Formats: sequence, C-alpha cells, structure tokens
Amino acid sequence: MQVYQEAFIDYLKVEKGLSHNSILSYNDDLKKYFEYLDKKGIKEPSKISPKDISDFLFTMRSKISVRSISRILSTVKSFHKFMVREKIASISPAEFIETPRIEKKIPSFLNFEEVNRMLKEPNLKNHQGIRDRAILELMYATGLRVSEVSFLKMSDLNLELGFIKCKGKGSKERIVPLGKIAQNFVQKYITEARPRLAGTKASQYIFLAQGARRLSRQSIWKMIKKNVHLAGIRKHTSPHTLRHSFATHLLERGADLRSVQEMLGHSSITTTQIYTHINQTRLKEIHTKFHPRAH
Repeated sequence: MQVYQEAFIDYLKVEKGLSHNSILSYNDDLKKYFEYLDKKGIKEPSKISPKDISDFLFTMRSKISVRSISRILSTVKSFHKFMVREKIASISPAEFIETPRIEKKIPSFLNFEEVNRMLKEPNLKNHQGIRDRAILELMYATGLRVSEVSFLKMSDLNLELGFIKCKGKGSKERIVPLGKIAQNFVQKYITEARPRLAGTKASQYIFLAQGARRLSRQSIWKMIKKNVHLAGIRKHTSPHTLRHSFATHLLERGADLRSVQEMLGHSSITTTQIYTHINQTRLKEIHTKFHPRAH
C-alpha cells in the first residue's frame, strides 16, 4: 500500500497544490487506514470492500471525535477516487459510505467592547508592543488566520491602497481591505518597530521576533491569549477568536454573506453560514430578555 500512498500524496502536492499541513493530515489519516487493513491481511486496493471501510471507521469511534472520523472518511474517499482516476482500481469501495453528521458548534467571539479593551492592552512604548498592536488591529480588520499572518511578506502589503494579499488554505490567494486604523498601526510598526526587531539582518516577512526571525503562529496565538487575559476577558478563546469576531461584527452591521465569505477565504458559503447562527442566537437572547411575553 505504501506505493499507492506515495503516488496519492504526490498527486495532492503537485496537482492539488495542498499546503504542508494538509499533506501531513492526509498522510496521518492514510497511515491509520492502512495499518487497519494490514492487520486484516488486505494488501491490495482491489481487495478492499465497503464493509472493510465501515468496520475501520467503527473501530475509530472510541478513539476520536465524529469530526475526526468525518475527516478520515473524506481522506479515504479521496484516495479511492484517485485510484479509480489512475485506473489502478475500477470502482471506489468508499463511494456510497455516508459521512457522519457533525453538529455545528457556534464559534466563540468577542463583542465590540471586548475587542476594544483587548486592542488597547499592548504597550506602545516598546517595539514589541507596537508590533503586537499592529497584529491585533490587522487580524480584527481582515479576519486573517493566525498562520496567514505569520507568513505575510512585505511584498503582500499595499499600505497606499489599504489592501493586503494573503495565501490561505490550498495556497489560494485573496486580497482583503485593511481599514484606516489597521493601516496606521501597521505603518507605525514598519516605521518604528520592525527595524529594531530586524537589526542588521534582512527578512521578507512583515512580523518579526528579535533578530529578524519570522514570528511563529504559536507566538502570535500566545500574544493574543495574553492580551485577552490582560483585558479581563474570561471567555473561552481560540486561535480563531479574532477571525470569528471580524465575521460576526461585519454581519451584525449588515454585510452580505458572499462578501464575508470572500474576505475569510472560505471555498464554500456553507462554512460562512455558521456566523448567521451566531446572529440568530443573539437575537433570540435579546427577544427572551426584553419581550414582555417571552417568559
């Protein structure tokens, strides 16, 4: 099976152009799948039946979440579809296996007042604080993912026109407006703080740690969590908290779903629709709290 796995991974890299993290995820899923098949003595794709796949997924139920099982099934389906495409197999045994239903969780977000409090936490008297404020303002203004911010390059930034170009999932590029306040803070960072962080070294990346090193995704996430805590916000936060806040606040103020989808870089509008559930939940809370006959 190793040969088929390598051919499939090459296809994902070359033809699909998937990111390094996505490739690792596919590899990990296929490793679990092939280990199970090996234990059953199945060595060839032509010997795999729909029951084998169903039994494999059943064995995973006690180990991982429904969401993870759904992702693994998607990987298995993609693999078998590839095998048919390459004429290694005539049919896909995974074609008619149903994906388990996943209950959509409403993402956590900060309200406008909480965002304002958090944005004011970085200390603008030192270069790290100026950098952190620029990152927070940019993330709230654009809805960029933490990983996207970490890999932003100077060539991606157009402060004059107020746009930033970023590469999202599947290496898809999108252009997102910055907004005046974020523009000003990013400009302040580039002028005052970035040269000090870079020192004598050159870097193509916008956001730097000391010594011109690219600021990692983990460092940005820790910084966000720290400033949320300093602002006295006790809500559960995640790497996507500012992204969720960005989308929620836009929709609350009347932005259309398609525009928000484009700015977030979602390939499907159904992914963006989760934010409409946030609005519906909040409207219900307001109705219950204030309507005289809602109790």
